[in-house]
Amino acid sequence: MTRTKKMTLGLSAAGLALAAGIGVAGMASATTTTPTPTPAASSSASADGSTGTAPEGMGRHGGRGGHGMMDASALATKLGVDETKVSDALKAFRDANKPATPPADGQKPDPAAREAALAKSLAESLGVDEAKVTAALQEIRTEEQSEHAAALKTRLDQAVTDGKLTQAEADAVTKAVQNGVIGGGGR
Repeated sequence: MTRTKKMTLGLSAAGLALAAGIGVAGMASATTTTPTPTPAASSSASADGSTGTAPEGMGRHGGRGGHGMMDASALATKLGVDETKVSDALKAFRDANKPATPPADGQKPDPAAREAALAKSLAESLGVDEAKVTAALQEIRTEEQSEHAAALKTRLDQAVTDGKLTQAEADAVTKAVQNGVIGGGGR
């Protein structure tokens, strides 16, 4: 294969990977953002307690690095607690941990520390063992990641079927997402 063809293929694959990542991120934010939690079964709050509007300086995912939204209803079910109590506890955590100023350029909050603080806060607020809260948060996150991966696979399979991508290109996009190169994957 000539050098020009290799470069063209490489650039095309990179462009497609980037476009797919942007599409996945856009799909994730479009399908998971809710302005405020409600007692309905579809109410949502992110793992850090945000409800779609991120604290100042935290980005659209509440500083979770692309984690998206967490279903307060699912968390309540896993913990055996009333959904309203979970929503209130998530809101209280978010309010108590809202940064006074945006982080400096290049600095991000430590997601593991924030997750641990969230689990501890929820455990105290809800009267549930902290280990149970941590396990529920991880389980919900894993389920959410599986759903996103399945949605991406469906979209890529359709793009291959429609002739918009080759299978090799679709595989490259999947690998890039899994390795965190695009779309916030790699967790």
